[in-house]
Amino acid sequence: MDSHRRDLLGVDGPVVAAPMAGGPTTTGLAAAVGAVGAFAFLAAGYRTPEATADDIAVARAAGHPFGVNVFVPTPVPVTEAEFRRYAARIAAEGAPYGLDLAAAGRVEDDDHWAAKIDLLVHDPVPVVSFTFGLPPAGVVRDLRRAGSRVLVTVTDLAEATAAADLGVDGLVAQSAHAGGHFGTFTPDRPPPDRPLPELVGLVAGRTGLPVLAAGGVAGGPDIRSALAAGATGVLVGTLLLRADESGANRTHRDALADPRRDRTVVTRAFTGRPARALRNGFVDRHGALAPSGYPALHHLTRPLRTAAALAGDADRLHLWAGTGFRAARAAPAAGIIAELTRTL
Repeated sequence: MDSHRRDLLGVDGPVVAAPMAGGPTTTGLAAAVGAVGAFAFLAAGYRTPEATADDIAVARAAGHPFGVNVFVPTPVPVTEAEFRRYAARIAAEGAPYGLDLAAAGRVEDDDHWAAKIDLLVHDPVPVVSFTFGLPPAGVVRDLRRAGSRVLVTVTDLAEATAAADLGVDGLVAQSAHAGGHFGTFTPDRPPPDRPLPELVGLVAGRTGLPVLAAGGVAGGPDIRSALAAGATGVLVGTLLLRADESGANRTHRDALADPRRDRTVVTRAFTGRPARALRNGFVDRHGALAPSGYPALHHLTRPLRTAAALAGDADRLHLWAGTGFRAARAAPAAGIIAELTRTL
């Protein structure tokens, strides 16, 4: 697998720093991971094209192979009536912070899709990965012609087959144990919960493409199992959230180490799209009745989540975490990577 990894990612190490949008992934984290021979993704999600360009320039200057992850605009519709009902339902959550969530406007956007693709075509990076769906065939063609290897995140065999038919260079097989948003193409019908090695073996065996494994990694044994199943590399995200170079906020970091936070749940309460997070009060109060609706619900709750993070209010914050969250530790990223690879 080493030659496949070198061809796809330009590194020999099997560990890949997952893209964590919304702040946790920083250029400092990417540089620290790259310096010890691992591969790092930058997260373009929720970043402006200008900020993404700046991140790319910094990562390029560090001199290590890296990639950029982009959200494919695959909106999950929500009716105005459903949106207004949910905004009214969660209104009391914003009151302590002076937020009038009940009157919030509905925002739908595509996360600057066209501008980000234009940037990546004209200022190519080694690897571009996509999440939430299939990019158009023309985008895959243009990026590959520009010199980038193109990957698509998939969560089941049907998605993997569709991505392979586009002519991509590899796949990211994400299990349901992953923290944060599921990359599923069908958020209203998430895929069955398969163990990561099983998903990797299925996807790699049917498509013949290099596969990066993602989801629920808690340590070296999980990495070994994924590699043994045929993975070319293994993504870790939650395990880096408490790293010194992570951009995760203090409230999130502390919650990951809080013994009272003893489980993760899958919820759409914060963004209208299924995501795995530490169970908290907001999920308990609203998870069962939250509608699907992305990115409308993401924009609705974002001011609340920002305020909660600043206030140390972990019960109103999206505490994204995979099932291996108990193994996340506060340490330099280089030490975390070294520990993960020590017995490989």
